[in-house]
Formats: sequence, C-alpha cells, structure tokens
Amino acid sequence: MSGDIATLPATLRLMSFNIQVGMQTRTYHQYFTRGWRHLLPDPGRLPNLRRIADLVGEFDLVGLQELDAGSLRSGFVDQTAFLARSAAFPHWYHQTNRPLGRFAQHSNGLLSRLPAREVIEHRLPGRIPGRGALMLRFGTPKAELVVVLLHLALSQRARLSQLSYVAEQVADSDHVIVMGDLNCHSRSPELGYFCRETGLREPLHDLPTYPSWRPARNIDHILVSRSLEVETAEVLDAPLSDHLPITMSVRLPAALH
Repeated sequence: MSGDIATLPATLRLMSFNIQVGMQTRTYHQYFTRGWRHLLPDPGRLPNLRRIADLVGEFDLVGLQELDAGSLRSGFVDQTAFLARSAAFPHWYHQTNRPLGRFAQHSNGLLSRLPAREVIEHRLPGRIPGRGALMLRFGTPKAELVVVLLHLALSQRARLSQLSYVAEQVADSDHVIVMGDLNCHSRSPELGYFCRETGLREPLHDLPTYPSWRPARNIDHILVSRSLEVETAEVLDAPLSDHLPITMSVRLPAALH
C-alpha cells in the first residue's frame, strides 16, 4: 500500500491511545458487569467514539489500539474509518490482527494528517497469534520518517521476541517513532533491551496511563530516535477508555522537511 509523497512539517503532534473498542470503564468491577460489551452492540459506544474523535482531532499522527474493523459488537462500524471521518483526518490505516468473522475484528489503526509513502503489515512472533506491527514510511526514501504502531503481548517472553523482531525492522532507519500499548513499564527489561538495540528513547519515564480511573501503571509509550527533539510529553486526563492517552510533540530534523 502506498501514497503520495508529502512534505513533513517541522513539528509533529503525536498521540497513542488504547480505546478499548470505544468503551468507557471506570472501575475494575465493570470488566465483569459490562464485559458483554466486548461481544455485543452497546448504544453508548458511538457517543463515546465521538468524544474520542473530538480529543484526537488536535493531533497529526494518532496510533490507536483495540479497535474493531466492523463486526457485531461495533454495530458493523469500522472504528478507524469512523474516527478518521469524525475528526477530519484525510488518511487512515489499520491492521486487523484477529479476524473473528462477524463477531469481532480486532485491529489497530493510525490516523494521519499526512499520506504515508508505504504501509507494511508485520505479523509479530508469539505462541498465541494475533499481534501485529503496523509500519508506515513518510517522506522520501532518502529522508524518511518511520512510524511503528504496536500492541504487544501480555507475556514478557513474547514481548521480548516481538520487540526483537521490530528492532530488526527499524535497524536501518535514522528517524523512527514507535508507539502503542506495550504492556510493560518504562524500566522493564524488555523495553530497556529494545532501546539499547535501536537507540530509541523515552523522554519521560513513569507516566502512568492505566487504569484510567486511577492511573498506576505506565504501559503505553511513545519512543523516538535521538534525532527527534521532544518538546512536550504528557498523559491526558481523558478517561474515555480503560487507558489514558499519551501524547508528545516532536520537532523533526531539517533533513525531513
């Protein structure tokens, strides 16, 4: 999949957000009392998706995890496309990692103000299938920005294998952004390994995003190459899921714009 080559702006506003299929969760017990919403349509889902669209509309690149690409539980709404249209993003891309027919279409998606030159879907290793990496290339082949969207496994062993695979994919790239729900904290062995292998960094450690009603764990991340100057990094107080969104503003090197 490819697109027109667009000039990159001097500054990019980034967000990573696990939206839990458009559902709000405000206490642990709602995982049980409202667990049916993971399987069946819920009239509150679309209004919450509209609130999410209002939130993401201020950003240039938005990496989203736990979307549905159109099945019974989402009312057959492709949530990536819905959010792109609602927030006026001209470009959107998604990867369906667990297609369960009409019952669920587990996906990750990226909303963009810029067209990607190339989009590659990678299947990540793991004993349990269904994890992927969505890799997008922006700019020109000689001056490109690589963006990778992830939602990693729950097992540490699987995460190490998955991050090792991603490290190989970005090894030859000078300007990289990796974002997503990595299911591990900033100082975890697997994230430390990944940063050492790739030279990527997380400017601010220990920004908790989960659970949204009482954030205690920093499992959502935006990692960037050292060539990208980080201007701001913060977690937004927007409890529209069981995660909070993490955001960052980065200045791109002159070679990219």
